[in-house]
Amino acid sequence: MSSRRSRTRQPGCSRISDDQINDLVSKLQQLLPEIRDRRSDKVSAANVLQETCNYIRSLHKEVDGLSERLSELLASTDTAQAAIIRSLLVHK
Repeated sequence: MSSRRSRTRQPGCSRISDDQINDLVSKLQQLLPEIRDRRSDKVSAANVLQETCNYIRSLHKEVDGLSERLSELLASTDTAQAAIIRSLLVHK
């Protein structure tokens, strides 16, 4: 019996090929600093996906920290300056 899970097609969903999965995992690998900077090109897809989850979690923490710092800064500035900063943030 294969250790891979069988991929059942759900109605309306197209099947993704193994080549497409490999290509996407490779693209993810290039986006992850933790893996991209390693000397070895041999990294399992499971490892790439785990590192992706870890990286996204760390980015969320960083965003939360920056948001908190921004809130503190806005609370400590005068109302006119805070309004200008808020308007700049809204019009990304």
